[in-house]
Amino acid sequence: MVDTHCHLDSCEPDSGRLVERARAAGVTKLATVGPDRDSVAAVGRLSAEHDEVFKIVGLHPNSAAGFDGWLPEEEARRPKVVAIGETGLDYYRDHAPREDQMRAFAAHAELARELDLPLVIHTRAAEEDTFALLAERARGLTVILHCFSAPGRLDEAVERGYLCSFAGNVTYPKASDLQDAAERVPDELLLVETDSPYLAPQPVRGKPNEPANVTLTARFVAERRGVAYEELEALVEANAARVFGW
Repeated sequence: MVDTHCHLDSCEPDSGRLVERARAAGVTKLATVGPDRDSVAAVGRLSAEHDEVFKIVGLHPNSAAGFDGWLPEEEARRPKVVAIGETGLDYYRDHAPREDQMRAFAAHAELARELDLPLVIHTRAAEEDTFALLAERARGLTVILHCFSAPGRLDEAVERGYLCSFAGNVTYPKASDLQDAAERVPDELLLVETDSPYLAPQPVRGKPNEPANVTLTARFVAERRGVAYEELEALVEANAARVFGW
């Protein structure tokens, strides 16, 4: 199995132990996100220290206040960078003015296009504007809807060819809409992730999440889709390899 989205530098304990535990759980690769100026350097070091660790770099919408055009372009051109992001819109936290988030969003799309890399999208309480901006700015790009949270827009996402990545919250008892989406998304558009240290899946809910737990989410999704875990594992690994080129 692979973890297509985590925040390794925000997890505890140290990254070495987390990678070891992930490896022991059968996780062969993981993509860790550098979502601001400080973390970009940290994920660069982590990817150099661990063969299994790859990088996604960008500026989270919550860090986009006063956006001045800065993006981690130098880091994005280095080895083991597999995507640009996470970018998008977050109207739930509203830590950054919406206009700044939108300008950062557009800049990320331009960088992804220039480098021919996937664009990783965060959206929360902002689906209408997010999908509108994707239609305007992301034509022709590979788009990953990280921590998929827009079940009401699943048909639109599928029609546009966006990958839908499910995190631990799909396992929560009240997440019936997400579970239905996880059942219906086409095979070629399905990914799973932890978003660790956040959103620990139900069996370990309330504890800090970590990359090893992606197997718990994957087993849940496999059961909901009515397939063996090994079948889902092979599917997700193939999708991630196609999208990330790792």
